[in-house]
Amino acid sequence: MGNHRDERDKSFYPDYLSEILVAIFLTIATVSILALVYTPSIDREINYVSAYHPKPEWYFLWIYQLIRYFPGGWAFVGTVVVPIVAAVLFISIPFVDRGNVHSGRVASILFALLSVFFLVLTVVPVLWP
Repeated sequence: MGNHRDERDKSFYPDYLSEILVAIFLTIATVSILALVYTPSIDREINYVSAYHPKPEWYFLWIYQLIRYFPGGWAFVGTVVVPIVAAVLFISIPFVDRGNVHSGRVASILFALLSVFFLVLTVVPVLWP
């Protein structure tokens, strides 16, 4: 009865603070141990004999593929015109969908075609370099 504190009498300092600090230190220790045990590999080995062929990050692979389809003087079409047309089509989707069934189908088809366009142009350079 005397000095016994009830669970409801816990104060932030030092009770909750000490629990939080223990949890933080255990988490840091666990992550540090896992980082030391399972070190990540440094991508692939560098081959200094073969020619270097840089590739963009995955989110630019679609435009990288367009540059391959529109070489030379047509590069402007592949790098400027086609992406602007695709962006305008994406932006126009909400305006095409006017709430009725027919316009909803047109908007859905437009979205599906544009999504497939970007997906295919992103996957093709990965599968067939």
